[in-house]
Amino acid sequence: MMEYTDIGTLKYLYLDEIEITNGTDADSFLIEVTAKLLQQTGGRNWLPVIVKELSEDRYEVIGNSFVYAVAERAGLERIWCIIADGTENARNISRALAREETPKLNLSTASREEIKSALQFLIEQPNSPIKTVKLATATARIDEAPRQFWKSLDSIVALKCGITKGKGLDLLKTVFYLTPQSQQDAVIEEFSEETLKLKTVSELKTLAKEKGIVGLSKMKKAELVRILAQ
Repeated sequence: MMEYTDIGTLKYLYLDEIEITNGTDADSFLIEVTAKLLQQTGGRNWLPVIVKELSEDRYEVIGNSFVYAVAERAGLERIWCIIADGTENARNISRALAREETPKLNLSTASREEIKSALQFLIEQPNSPIKTVKLATATARIDEAPRQFWKSLDSIVALKCGITKGKGLDLLKTVFYLTPQSQQDAVIEEFSEETLKLKTVSELKTLAKEKGIVGLSKMKKAELVRILAQ
């Protein structure tokens, strides 16, 4: 098996020593034209393939699978590889850095800016099922929700921020995951004035009732927001 000192080293490996489980999803045209370019420029893959060792002289691709596919199509006998350790962390970071997988954000602990950035990324995807979602509204409602206790991302639907079950929620599951905390450690958070302004009068009155505020029937939205924001 691999010596510990081999980790991080560059090796010139034979293709028939290398296995691949998760291949590239790149279009065959891109593989073909890049393979021709590789042949025309000397057949040296300046961008190494990331591999882990399976046994003596046996390796598996864990990152830069596109480079491997191109080298194979170009008919190379050997390719340059970097040896990584065999951990799941090494695989995950290799595939994330190679943009072969989208890393996920822990929604239980994510900051407001991180949530906004993730939602904007999803909204801007081609043919996004949440392209009509209002970014500010969705960000505020998700940020203020007790998401640290959520056991499922389905809880987002109840926020009425434009994200519904089906393709929209499925898309969110590609970038978010949860690590639920115990309800015993609950800390009740106050809503920001910005978030309160996004709520309906009915929702504001419900919050006010929970706080024991009286005389709600004649209160208008601006007054409800002011009182609840104090």
